[in-house]
Amino acid sequence: ERAAVVAIATSLQESKLENLGHLGDRNDHDSQGLFQQRPSSGWGTVEQITDPEYSTTAFLKGLKQVDGWQDMPLTKAAQTVQVSAYPDHYAQWEQQAADLVTQHWNS
Repeated sequence: ERAAVVAIATSLQESKLENLGHLGDRNDHDSQGLFQQRPSSGWGTVEQITDPEYSTTAFLKGLKQVDGWQDMPLTKAAQTVQVSAYPDHYAQWEQQAADLVTQHWNS
């Protein structure tokens, strides 16, 4: 459940849960998809990172590689995977993500 909270909070910050394609001049480098992952950073092809299942799985695989992620603050766990210019911004979504996970985890 904690991984789901971290993933949802991260996606809320990065895309407001919208599977974003290329945004032209508004793009942050070549970031795309729910997690604003970058093909140039090795996340996968554009087709892959704009596939919600693929991008979520890629994020979760990255999270699992972070030693102690379960016990660290959400911002630190998300930042270690994402390498965002604004790591503290993930915190604002933690409660909403936790509420979503609580609401849907066993449904």
